[in-house]
Amino acid sequence: MPNDTAIREATTVVVIGAGPAGLTLANLLRLAGVGCVVLERHSRAHVESRQRAGVLDYHGACVFEEWGLAGEILAGMPGDGSLEIRVDGEPRLLDVAALSGGRTGALIPQQILIGRLLNAHQKAGADVRFAADGVALHDIAGPEPKVTYRDSDGALHEITCAYIAGCDGGHGASRAAVPADALTTYSYDHGIGWFTILADVPPPRHPLMAISSHGFAAHFARGPKASRFYLQCDPGADPAHWGEERLWTQLRLRLGDDDLPAATITDKTVVDMRSFVADPMRHGRLFLAGDAAHIITPMGGKGMNLAIADADVLARALRAAVHDHDDTGLQAYSETCLKRVWNNQEYSRWLTEMTHEAGDESLAGPFRHRLARARLERLFTSEAAARALVDLMAGG
Repeated sequence: MPNDTAIREATTVVVIGAGPAGLTLANLLRLAGVGCVVLERHSRAHVESRQRAGVLDYHGACVFEEWGLAGEILAGMPGDGSLEIRVDGEPRLLDVAALSGGRTGALIPQQILIGRLLNAHQKAGADVRFAADGVALHDIAGPEPKVTYRDSDGALHEITCAYIAGCDGGHGASRAAVPADALTTYSYDHGIGWFTILADVPPPRHPLMAISSHGFAAHFARGPKASRFYLQCDPGADPAHWGEERLWTQLRLRLGDDDLPAATITDKTVVDMRSFVADPMRHGRLFLAGDAAHIITPMGGKGMNLAIADADVLARALRAAVHDHDDTGLQAYSETCLKRVWNNQEYSRWLTEMTHEAGDESLAGPFRHRLARARLERLFTSEAAARALVDLMAGG
């Protein structure tokens, strides 16, 4: 426990982590009239520069609209009204807007979302503390939990609160504070790697996924003059073995686009496709949200959206608990969120199997390759199948 030299403070909620879950929650709590302090171990510059997914689904967009934040957060962001699935170089278009009855989201790079959430929160005078070192949680099962950390000057702070929101990812202090015997975890390795590349290439007209025997590839917008590309690779592949010439050659081959220009690559990394779920998402006065509670593969673009959905559920539950002394929502928090989490895990896995196995026969053998091809073809021959896909894309 902290010693007598600690700077002692108090608030209603301590939010640990300034990612999509933490900053969305902080903004919603501010609008709900619930006091909070946000602690982030990295600098603001680091947080705002992190390159992550940028697809906000319909449900995610509705969260910001319902809380009156759409004007500040989503202004100027293009919609995702169509999806191109290029099969063996042949373009095939799904009219997502028409199939979903207009339930489309927006394309917003995570660093822009984070910047706007920070600006909205701090413009209102809210409390966000960067470079919070050594964050530790205490007495999370008791009536008055505490969070301690050291600021950039080395001073020790102790914050007493009513609730803690753990939004600090899979390697943060929050989930580690839950006793091992109080948590059941589920994990799955999909056996696939993705080489992700951010480059100064104009975005495609529509979000694009390409399927062929050469391996999966994708091309998505990351701004008016930037694109993010994905290339299927072996898990744990070394980025150093993928020179720029090889990257552009493989992208042109897999995307079926000989005219794709080579351009400056500003970021590249390999992501192993893994999934993780922690159950329950609550222990005492600690509530896990976003990547602290669940990891989902990039396929389907649901990671950021699940974080925002968690924040919405938790903000509403905390508002009821603080203002109405009604903890029904808090009691149901984990069950409510995990229903959505598992539904999206299944969707992501289903889409991963179809898009990868339909192209690369070596992944799962010729029988499953042909099953995946049949599933893929059904999207373009059965409106019901296509509607089922876009319904999952919309979220909810």
